Amino acid sequence: MNIEQLPIINLLLFLLMALVIPLLKRKPFKITLILGFVVLGLVLISSGYLLWYVNNVEVIHYTFGGHEARLGIEFIVDPFSALFTTIIAGLAAIIYIYSSGDATEGIEKTEYGRYYVLLFILLMSMFGILYTNDLFNTYVFIEILSITTCAIISIKKKKDTYTSAFRYVMMNELGSLSYLFGVALIYMATGFTNITLISESIQNAYASYPVNIIVALGFMIIGLGIKAAIFPFHIWLPDAHSAAPSTSSAILSAIVIKVYILVLVKVLFRVFKLDILNEMNISTILLVLAGVAMIMGSVFAIAQKDVKRMLGYSSVAQMGYILLGIGLLSFEGLRAAFFHILSHGLMKTALFLSVGEIIYYKKTRKVNDFDGMGFIMPVAMGVFSIAALGMIGIPLTSGFISKLNLGVAVLDQNQIIFLVILIVSSLLNVIYYLPIIILAFLKNEKYRYRLKSIEPTPRTMIAPLVLLGVLIVVVGLFPNQIMIFIEAAANSLLP
Repeated sequence: MNIEQLPIINLLLFLLMALVIPLLKRKPFKITLILGFVVLGLVLISSGYLLWYVNNVEVIHYTFGGHEARLGIEFIVDPFSALFTTIIAGLAAIIYIYSSGDATEGIEKTEYGRYYVLLFILLMSMFGILYTNDLFNTYVFIEILSITTCAIISIKKKKDTYTSAFRYVMMNELGSLSYLFGVALIYMATGFTNITLISESIQNAYASYPVNIIVALGFMIIGLGIKAAIFPFHIWLPDAHSAAPSTSSAILSAIVIKVYILVLVKVLFRVFKLDILNEMNISTILLVLAGVAMIMGSVFAIAQKDVKRMLGYSSVAQMGYILLGIGLLSFEGLRAAFFHILSHGLMKTALFLSVGEIIYYKKTRKVNDFDGMGFIMPVAMGVFSIAALGMIGIPLTSGFISKLNLGVAVLDQNQIIFLVILIVSSLLNVIYYLPIIILAFLKNEKYRYRLKSIEPTPRTMIAPLVLLGVLIVVVGLFPNQIMIFIEAAANSLLP
């Protein structure tokens, strides 16, 4: 087998698993779960090997059908795509193990198979988005991702899930059309959809058709901003989190919206040149959007009584942190943004899965009902607390390293105002995360004797939670090991 075929095999494994699951309908469901875990394990190993290979040997180019890139569809595996496909595979494996224990919270047994079919198609589309080197092919994978995400949101078959899914479809189709219109304008100006070929001709196209290029980038930023839930295009996200199963919320917040921001990174740094972006003053636009998101997402989170909606608005603020790093248009900014994508993926997955366990056993999502929960469900609340402290930016967590890197990147560009916004947003995080921890673990002494642990939790739910808690701390203590790959990814995007 040629190493160039590995990216294709990864996509085919996901697709094959999605096709096999319906055929196993009459078999014990455990067989489906085991096969799914094997597929995820193989893809994770393959992605990890590709990450090592492109960082130590060479970048992989694969063109379908043997056609040249101008005519065919090209996949590229480089330090950027290899890093994030590995992160996605790792987080997906953790969420998958957890989902096998919580009976996919709130989903009818008849829908279990369909849920996992959607999950594997979703993963296939995200890998395709990161591997492809073609703007139109990216759009095709984006549409697949949007449709499967909508189906996963609405799988509970309840009125609120249908409403949330409808809102998601309307907003995300608007985002898709905006992105596609931008692609069409770029094609009109350059004659290409291949990213490498566009980047070689974008300077001349900008000189000849400046309005086309400016409008194209504007539509692509708006379209991808909607899909990545960047404030003020975020309105679909809190409702989607509230309606979806907790495992779906974890996938949506920790992985899916990050993929769209990574598409924006490819558009900015691969399609366009830094001098064009600077001439358009794109940095200022992105930084303003980031600053508003960091503050307003946190403000809205403070006002929430439903813990899943609170986490949804928290994600809006966290996407602001990522956009802040990207908007600096610098190596330090990209490094900080990429590290925060990993860090937030770990922390938000831990938060949603721990909340999912509490919802599964206690049937409550109200923040006030977390009173004494640390004594009733110590593992779930312990992991929740570690992740929440990481979101605040407490030392010894990955979140602290994220915010430290962002602060350094901001100072490097002399953007002092955004350092102030970063600090204010972190203080706002304290306001809505710390009271939950206090409520859960510092309940009045005289009531503690009434509390009794009810955590007969399956190991398949406990193990992923504990692993996430450990990873948040380990990445916070030893960031340099992963930073090697993150810096390589950032360097691959810059001239």
